[in-house]
Amino acid sequence: MATTSTVLVTGSAADLAAELRIPVWNALAARAETLRRVLPARPESGLGRYQWLRSLTPEQARNAALLDRLEALRGHLTGGPAPGFAADDPLPEAALQEADGFTTAEVAELIAALRAVRCRGDIDCSRPPGS
Repeated sequence: MATTSTVLVTGSAADLAAELRIPVWNALAARAETLRRVLPARPESGLGRYQWLRSLTPEQARNAALLDRLEALRGHLTGGPAPGFAADDPLPEAALQEADGFTTAEVAELIAALRAVRCRGDIDCSRPPGS
């Protein structure tokens, strides 16, 4: 018999975001590490990186782009604002989307609670994120 857990969620969006920052960062880090293992090693130099990018298959190129996105979001969660995300947003929706399906059930419930709290706030939840 499968068991389900219910997390009692209370608090503001800021409280939930603070509670979720580390678990979401961990999920993004795990995904990034998986991608690093399947991609050829990335050179550090600009020219080397350019040549590396041109040598990738389409699937590897998609994985490299996702790795860059995950790394940018991880940096954002630790205080280095990622391009395209508000510096004052400690936990962008994009980070939650990338963590979806890669967390525990309890973290997934907290993510759902954060989204619900944000929808009650001033975020327009009638439109998909990023639109």
